[in-house]
Amino acid sequence: MNAADPRRFLYSGALDPDEAKGLAARHLGGHDDGELYLQYALSESFGFDDGRLKTADYHSASGFGLRGVSGEMTAFSHANEISAAAIDRAAQTLKLLDPAKGTPSPPPPRTNHSMYGADDPLALIPFAKKVALCQEIDAAARARDPRVAQVSVSLAGSWSVIEIVRADGFVATDVRPLVRLNVSIVAKSGDRRETGNFGMGGRYLYDRLFEPATWNRAIDEALAQALVNLESVAAPAGEMPVVLGPGWPGILLHEAIGHGLEGDFNRKKTSAFSGRIGERVAAPGVTVIDEGAIGNRRGSLTIDDEGTPTGRTVLIEDGILKGYLQDRLNARLMGMQPTGNGRRESFAHAPMPRMTNTFMLGGQDDPAELLTRVKNGIYCKSFGGGQVDITSGKFVFSCTEAYRIEGGKLGAPIKGATLIGDGPTVLTRVKGIGNDMALDEGIGVCGKGGQSVPAGVGQPTLLIDGITVGGTGA
Repeated sequence: MNAADPRRFLYSGALDPDEAKGLAARHLGGHDDGELYLQYALSESFGFDDGRLKTADYHSASGFGLRGVSGEMTAFSHANEISAAAIDRAAQTLKLLDPAKGTPSPPPPRTNHSMYGADDPLALIPFAKKVALCQEIDAAARARDPRVAQVSVSLAGSWSVIEIVRADGFVATDVRPLVRLNVSIVAKSGDRRETGNFGMGGRYLYDRLFEPATWNRAIDEALAQALVNLESVAAPAGEMPVVLGPGWPGILLHEAIGHGLEGDFNRKKTSAFSGRIGERVAAPGVTVIDEGAIGNRRGSLTIDDEGTPTGRTVLIEDGILKGYLQDRLNARLMGMQPTGNGRRESFAHAPMPRMTNTFMLGGQDDPAELLTRVKNGIYCKSFGGGQVDITSGKFVFSCTEAYRIEGGKLGAPIKGATLIGDGPTVLTRVKGIGNDMALDEGIGVCGKGGQSVPAGVGQPTLLIDGITVGGTGA
């Protein structure tokens, strides 16, 4: 194993690749499924606030997770020491499982198509240059407008080497870079202060974020949002037509619909979409895709955390429910195929069905024309946080940039708008689908079962004929 091989971080003396295969065969061979998951990970983050560097964190971790699966039961053990002795100790947990009742699950198919490069972004640019970038963004943002009162800049990167070793001799390796830049600006006018945020990132190197055109756009977008919000009036309340902008507003689709299409919730019949494949669940024209195989995207993976290559999974096609997002366990128990959506936060977590990049395809409508159909409603350009109940699909989302629509035209910006509804109902109320589908800028983080993973979202401009808007205005 040469010095340039990233696997050297996994096999650094206490374990070699042949030993790993032997341990997997010995400890996992009597079960339906499972894997030895090895990981080495680096991460760093910089926080620039109040005109100076406030935080600079660097973290490295390595370890393994050993998982055996028999029937519906899973035994999982992990440690932050990659050695044969530690894996043998972890295997004691697997003795709690019943032996396999049938033929062990076959290995995943192979892929030679990588979704990103293998270089380590953290090592290629010196510490001082990263701090200098944050400083330059801070200074440029403050010089943009006299109303800028506060600027916060964050820069983060990670690099992870993973290897999956199965009892049948299957071995798959993936090397995963990830970077992100965020700019937050507080603008002040009189006694009033409002915030604007913008971020971007993906599975590539820092170089893109260091290009002046890139970080200047982040400043411009964050400042524009802050200045718009300085002019905002109280949001109206009640049920009304809502137009959702393209790109990041797809986070509503992700939360309100995407989680309900994950295999575990449907196998356990706790999702609003359980047992409904082949049924109409959305308005005609609504097609929802999950695709992990998009180059350099934040939510993309070459292989999932069970070794299955990612791909393009059609969840809803022209309003008809077509399928679910599957890991290996839920796919096997439901008599379906894995879709490359078995994901885990780290070696210390067992995989579960998770989204990658989830988006609605564009339609035929002119986005500007969709606005003209609304006499009295709101336009949502950007969202903050949200919550959803998987069983009912009920959600609550806060808008970080939104406008009144009056007489078919954009009106005043509004503050304090929340969208309240349920995913299954919203899907049936889509009345217009723009031809401007866009993916988000690369900032999504998805939480489920105590685990966080990077994810992507996207959608075109959408006209929904009725969502409950929570607000304090008339």
